[in-house]
Amino acid sequence: MALYVILSTLTDEGRKTLKEKPGRVLEVNKELEAMGVKVKEQFAVLGPYDFVNIVEAPDNETVMKMSVELGSRGSVQLLSMPAIAVEELIEKMK
Repeated sequence: MALYVILSTLTDEGRKTLKEKPGRVLEVNKELEAMGVKVKEQFAVLGPYDFVNIVEAPDNETVMKMSVELGSRGSVQLLSMPAIAVEELIEKMK
């Protein structure tokens, strides 16, 4: 399984949903698992993004499908980046 960093920004609709139903975030995580994407870590942050998620998925296509599905709802905008652990990078550089 590959790791990905997902940066997300809520739209006005997404902020409204979060305010009315904060637990919706965890419901979405369950939906992601059904799509083959497992949330490993999740942080609410300040700045240009609202959330930083570290997820695990089998491939880029799975993450792309997840991104299109979530983005089509109109509540969030996503930036997805493949990631590699520093230890793994060092091993591959040897």
